[in-house]
Amino acid sequence: MSFPVLLPFFKWFLALHIMSFTAWMAGMFYLPRLYVYHCQTRPGSVESERFKVMERRLLKQIINPAMISTFIFGVLLVLTPGAVSWSAGWWWTKIVALVLMFGFHGACSRWRRDFLNDSNRRAERFYRIANEVPTILFIVIVIAVVVKP
Repeated sequence: MSFPVLLPFFKWFLALHIMSFTAWMAGMFYLPRLYVYHCQTRPGSVESERFKVMERRLLKQIINPAMISTFIFGVLLVLTPGAVSWSAGWWWTKIVALVLMFGFHGACSRWRRDFLNDSNRRAERFYRIANEVPTILFIVIVIAVVVKP
């Protein structure tokens, strides 16, 4: 299903999608790093409380709105005639990586709640490894869309 009425706005949707995706990824790169540093604090300490505020603000004020706008502008792009070839492998690679990114976003939200409740059970090393996940997914998504292998 496509809507020809969207064609004149394609470049605007694309630009807004790229800006939203960039903001979403910036936040997703930083949030697990905050968890690494948060692990180094004592629960209930002034430093721990500061990290809770930083994590909440990053997630609620930057990452979530950027994810939502990425999704909205992505849907508008998909609905624009000629923007997507449903039989192309790159498209399905992007979709799988995007679903994984949404899942990682959800996991980061759960981990934030654990820190918020002073009930984090994961080691600093776990978050150091988790910090690489958005980078890998970012690379897959960009290559899929730009190179279209």
